[in-house]
Amino acid sequence: MGRSALLVVNPRKPRAVEAADDVASLITKHGKLIRHVHSGDLAATVSDLGQAEQPDLIVVLGGDGTILSAARGCLELDTPLLGINTGKVGFMAGYELESFRKNAAGLLGDAPLRIHTHRTLDGQVVDTEGRTQHQATALNELVVTAGPPYRMITLDLSIDGQPGPTVSGDGLIVSTPLGSTAYNISAGGPIVAPGVDASVITPIAAHSLSFRPIVLGADVPVDIAVRSINSTEEAGTTLLIDGQGHHRLNEGDTVRIRNGRRTVRFVSDPGVSYWRTLLGKMHWASTPTGRVGEFDR
Repeated sequence: MGRSALLVVNPRKPRAVEAADDVASLITKHGKLIRHVHSGDLAATVSDLGQAEQPDLIVVLGGDGTILSAARGCLELDTPLLGINTGKVGFMAGYELESFRKNAAGLLGDAPLRIHTHRTLDGQVVDTEGRTQHQATALNELVVTAGPPYRMITLDLSIDGQPGPTVSGDGLIVSTPLGSTAYNISAGGPIVAPGVDASVITPIAAHSLSFRPIVLGADVPVDIAVRSINSTEEAGTTLLIDGQGHHRLNEGDTVRIRNGRRTVRFVSDPGVSYWRTLLGKMHWASTPTGRVGEFDR
């Protein structure tokens, strides 16, 4: 008997829905399909799995958002996750659909798997009385963002227990190496290679010419004290978790960010290196083409 797999499909991705039956058939042919679930039902499915249904693999059909959500949703299972790209970029996906079809027999049989382990971030929101108001785990990043009505906010940054700068701007990003190619890079932060045991702090539109992103050791604690916020009835200054979860912040709250207690394992295609993916999907250091684009005049 081959490997057992839980198949997770994003129903909002047409390509994922189209490929679902084909992928399910391959799992059944070469291994064992435990369940076939929509991504929105994953949390309920994981809590409902019996001991006999513990999967060897989580196979996810979708884009980076689907893979991120599935990875967090399956943390308790501590099971390798195999992402199949049916989104736009699919930077986090270990396999493209055709490559998965070609290698399904080995992946779902007993062939060795190429697995990369990624660290997480644990975040804790503590109020002025020292009471915990929220706890979260992120795979990409934890972000304190200004929110409506989009005025500058003020944050006091502390690193390794030492007082750091007071930051005025639109917020701060604390990311893992995996998340360095997400919000972090869009805000001007560095790309951090996989396997580097580090965190990155990147400001969002800081009201300073001298606040540059900084790379820290993974075990270095980071505290962000919220000095001033934005607030409306519906929204305001917020802690974002991987761009998906969120928690409203109050003036005086402190966001404590630590090295995650859990890790996430991804199965990747041995025929595709990280650097090839960075060049092919992110167009890292691409040179100008010298051709007139369709929007040029």
